[in-house]
Amino acid sequence: MVGGVKAGAAPLERLRIERPTFLVDRERVAGNIQRMVDRAAAADVDLRPHFKTHRSRDIGRWFRDFGVSSITVSSVEMARYFVGDGWNDITVAFPVNPREISYVAELSEHARLSVLVDSVASVELVAGIRAAGLRAWVKVDTGYRRAGIDWEDDEELLAVGRAAHRAGLELAGVLTHNGLVYRERGRDAVRRVHREGVERARLARDLLSAAGLGDLAVSIGDTPGIGSGGPLDGVDEIRPGNFVFNDLTQVAIGSCTSDEVAVAVACPVVSVYSRRGEAVLYGGSVHLGSESLEQDGATAYGRVCPNWPVEADPGAPVVRLSQEHGVVRLEGEGARPMEPGDLACVLPVHSCITGYLHSRYLTLDGEWLDTMRA
Repeated sequence: MVGGVKAGAAPLERLRIERPTFLVDRERVAGNIQRMVDRAAAADVDLRPHFKTHRSRDIGRWFRDFGVSSITVSSVEMARYFVGDGWNDITVAFPVNPREISYVAELSEHARLSVLVDSVASVELVAGIRAAGLRAWVKVDTGYRRAGIDWEDDEELLAVGRAAHRAGLELAGVLTHNGLVYRERGRDAVRRVHREGVERARLARDLLSAAGLGDLAVSIGDTPGIGSGGPLDGVDEIRPGNFVFNDLTQVAIGSCTSDEVAVAVACPVVSVYSRRGEAVLYGGSVHLGSESLEQDGATAYGRVCPNWPVEADPGAPVVRLSQEHGVVRLEGEGARPMEPGDLACVLPVHSCITGYLHSRYLTLDGEWLDTMRA
């Protein structure tokens, strides 16, 4: 036993992990970035990756090695964080918050900032900033019913587009996030829903362009549709985010393989109950998140990957969570014996949420990575 880790658990034994720790495999991250860069180049679209998944200036710098110069963020606060690290072409992919408009104005003086508008009121709010380089995307809902103007609401789309034009606001085009793909399983189903979302976004864009509002672009987000090879005809920009880490949800959807999941939470095994076929991890909802998948007749809050990252196949499921405890089922396919003092590397269900719960990440080389929460 070395530092609480059993000998032979290479390469983790040298990291001396004592408590739940978010691990990042830099080599896999680099492979994931390269694949998405190649995907964008093959489709002749601009890549503006969403940094909400990693929220780390250190990982952000890795993207620069692949020629990435424009990014997406999910909040004004996140935009400020990355502007502070030299990023100067940023889209805030969240409806503009009136209570933060002064910060938007401030940031727009230091970076080429793009924001979302989905009403005449939001257009007027943004247009009042009058900053050089500030752009607006019309947020369009293609069926997910989260945010944006309904793609079939021609009247509202035209009202917002014309208001932006009258105000002299630079209109970039229409921006969508087709979250419906996350409900699908299998590449064919994902591609079908993806294709439908892209077509709806294009129709919204064509409506605005036909009204004389300029040469407008289509920007789409979501890793599943893009990562599964969905068509990008008529798309000008892609904004995937989760692909940098991937997770069990992406594996279940079919947009990646298990050996492309680049992160895991290393959780110490503290108790083993052989009679009931379960083990308890020091790793609960505050370390793993509370999202789950239904797999193999059980609700899985993550899966232990034995000897990660040497092995890629997800194994025993984490079947119950409380704040600090995670209960692993040790019976059935993929289960392996555990004993107190072992490290269980748990692949997350949703890496964006799981990563958010950790203020720092640890690479397999022993380097601590900064995040927004550090």
